[in-house]
Amino acid sequence: MNNKFTLSAIVIALLAAGWGGYKLGSQSQHTNDAPTTKQTAEAGRKVLYWYDPMVPGQRFDKPGKSPFMDMELVPRYASESGQESDTGVSISARQQQNLGIKTGPAERHTFSSNLKAYGTVAVNERTLSTLSAPSAGVIEQLKVRALQQSVKAGETLAVIWNPSWSSAQQEYLAIRAVGDSALTQAARQRLALQFMPESVIRAVERSGKVQPRMTITAPRSGYVSKLEVREGQQVATAQPLFELASLDPVWVVIDYPQSQAERIRLGDRVTAASSAWPSVSFDGRVSELLPELDATTRNLKARIELSNPQQQLKPGMYLNVASASSHERSALAIPQSALITTGENSHVLLSDGNGHFTPVAVRTGETQGDWVEILDGLKEGQPVVTSGQFMLDSEASLRNSLPQFSDAKTSTETQAKQEPEGVQYSTTGVIKAITGESLTISHEAIPALKWGPMTMDFTLPGGKLPEGVQTGSHVSFSFTMDDRGIVIRHIMPADMKMDMSGGRP
Repeated sequence: MNNKFTLSAIVIALLAAGWGGYKLGSQSQHTNDAPTTKQTAEAGRKVLYWYDPMVPGQRFDKPGKSPFMDMELVPRYASESGQESDTGVSISARQQQNLGIKTGPAERHTFSSNLKAYGTVAVNERTLSTLSAPSAGVIEQLKVRALQQSVKAGETLAVIWNPSWSSAQQEYLAIRAVGDSALTQAARQRLALQFMPESVIRAVERSGKVQPRMTITAPRSGYVSKLEVREGQQVATAQPLFELASLDPVWVVIDYPQSQAERIRLGDRVTAASSAWPSVSFDGRVSELLPELDATTRNLKARIELSNPQQQLKPGMYLNVASASSHERSALAIPQSALITTGENSHVLLSDGNGHFTPVAVRTGETQGDWVEILDGLKEGQPVVTSGQFMLDSEASLRNSLPQFSDAKTSTETQAKQEPEGVQYSTTGVIKAITGESLTISHEAIPALKWGPMTMDFTLPGGKLPEGVQTGSHVSFSFTMDDRGIVIRHIMPADMKMDMSGGRP
């Protein structure tokens, strides 16, 4: 009896397990088929394949996670074939959400034209003065014996002994003793014709004695920039003896790209700072806009006059110069993130608000902060894609629907496409301007690319520079070229050794 009961229990258990496994298998099969069924049946559309928007050329036959990125694969529907026109691409609302598409209008933005440049301190040539020998003689005493020696106004520089003055002064004293005013005046004029200073003639008249020595004094404070004589040397009339230069004020010659020409005007007030005196600000003004353009860098130059009462600035020092007052103007602009740049071509994706996006070529102007000026191609209020445009561009490229903006490719674009990905080029240069992630660098020639020395913009992802690197710094850097543009991979001061592994000389 017990055996029959046990056998019956086992049979019942096996039947229950079998039925449960059947149901579970059916449910599992139903679950696995659900996504496909759902995708196929959604809006009555058939799924052709799935793809990763970041790698649109790779297709998958079922949904799931992308093997390239941690994101869900996006379906391609059969009904989407042929939706695109020759001038754009249509994307469903669901796909826009998956791609992270955001739009914003082209709008007026205020640009502040603040000049930022670097320059080198130079001697103010308007303060230069040459001291010459008033007459022939011998340098009896020389108080200044070395170049760049500092002097003060009225300080004695040299004493000249002139024996030829003795006879003329004795003759003048003799005629003066006679009392003939006409002859006395004539004799006095003769002394002046011998380049005898008025102070020496009056000393002869006051003392009644011959004054054969003359003292050369500094007309102003400064330093000796040229020393043409030595003690005991015989000098001729009008022979240069000294050249004096003043350090207050000084000149600063700055160079700046042509694109910043409107930021600087004659008479503008500026401030300057030096790493030698970090807590001191030097005030000045733009005294001259120099007419010549540097043939190598294609930069313009300006001359700035800075006050230097404590003579802290020395010729040859580097300064960071900025305009004290800005020139504001309103211009049509878009967020910099909306701009797609390839070589020398720039375009944006224009949205019609109904899921259709059209590429529009634009001509850009000044970039300031997160905004870029639009000179041509857009009107105020037109919506442009500000986020996800690169994925949208990839989506459109997958369908071959975006037109080419220029059949004639630049040599830089062509060469960049021919180069294997990751090739780096290295050179040295001087940082001219820093704007967010954009660096304007005046670099040396790059033989590998057949580039001569020039000033151009580079992209530094993140915009973070090594410590001590700023506008005006000499740097060594390497870069790559791809669809994103010219991107800096390594940058550091020029006096440091940089690892260029994987690059080219």
